[in-house]
Amino acid sequence: MIQSLIEPLQYGFMQRSLIVAIIVGLLCAVVGSYLMVQRLALLGDAISHSVLPGLAIAFLLGGNIFVGAFIAGIISTMAIAFIRTRSPIKEDAAMGIVFSAFFALGITLITVIQKDNKIDLNHFLFGNILGVTFDEVRDTSIIAALVLLVIVLVYKELLFYTFDPLGAKAAGLPVNGLNFGLMVIIALTIVASMKAVGVILVLSLLITPGATAYLLVKRLYQVMILGSVIGVFSSITGMYLSYFYNFPSGPAIVLVVSGLFVLALLFSPRHGIFANIRKRNIVGLER
Repeated sequence: MIQSLIEPLQYGFMQRSLIVAIIVGLLCAVVGSYLMVQRLALLGDAISHSVLPGLAIAFLLGGNIFVGAFIAGIISTMAIAFIRTRSPIKEDAAMGIVFSAFFALGITLITVIQKDNKIDLNHFLFGNILGVTFDEVRDTSIIAALVLLVIVLVYKELLFYTFDPLGAKAAGLPVNGLNFGLMVIIALTIVASMKAVGVILVLSLLITPGATAYLLVKRLYQVMILGSVIGVFSSITGMYLSYFYNFPSGPAIVLVVSGLFVLALLFSPRHGIFANIRKRNIVGLER
């Protein structure tokens, strides 16, 4: 058993992949907790799909694709805010319009690029964590450290804004700044996760660990901590499944975290389906 756990670590690519998997599992769980509590899962989906044109344009210009993806993510959030504030269109509809348009543009640009260049950009859709380079490990680590530092520094303000935005505004907090800052954090997290699980699957890693933890604990900081443990465990387990069974790494990670959610949904002492059935049966017997 120990030999099986150690075996993959003798390869440099697995060492780099596991480091990125741990960082991404931790980062997505922490940031995704805010998305889940605020019921903004669709926003995460919108931003993740909207980064594609940015990375394609950055590749064409010979720039850093991570910077291009981040800029596209920010532009998409600004577009959503513009549509929401300047028209009667609701936020969810604005998100759907923007992310579908950006995603279509990104796919078109990638297709055009691949006609003239013998490269494969499709790994940005589904992830290619086994191919991460040292520079990508460094960039992911820097982004994660920056995001987590910001969250620690403004934790109380974000907590207040998350659960009571009107109260936060009345208390004098810069709610617009907090909202935009949260969008920037989400965009950075998605950029950091692109190589691990791809833009299509990143939403699962953003939402599912926090949702699983939410079924088991009450407070936001507990959701963040337990969600981080779930995210890291799922990432590592998915990597080992990918190594030993030749599964695609990104989908393997997502399948593990989704399986843990199903277990929590069924067996959670507080909100599990079986627990609720048992409670109803007990109440019925008492009557």
